[in-house]
Amino acid sequence: MRDKDGDDPNVIDAELVEDTPALPAAITPDLPPTDYTDDGVPSFDFVKDRIENRYTTSIGQTELAGLGGKQDMAALDKKIADRDAAARDKLAEIRRAMRGE
Repeated sequence: MRDKDGDDPNVIDAELVEDTPALPAAITPDLPPTDYTDDGVPSFDFVKDRIENRYTTSIGQTELAGLGGKQDMAALDKKIADRDAAARDKLAEIRRAMRGE
């Protein structure tokens, strides 16, 4: 429906705004260097850090397992030998009992 001037009342008159120029390249933020080159090759520091992290993780796991040094390994070997000897003795006892000795 149009008013008496012939304009449509549903149309909203807008103001024209001039295009703004793009930001100059000097304003773009500097990105931190990545661990990879543009070709996808990891940097030396990245590889070195990964190796060091794996090494320290394995040392930590060993310490948590209680196998930190040669003394601990000797103690573990002795425990295993004692357990094996006890198992052999128990098996021999069961066999004697089954024979009726």
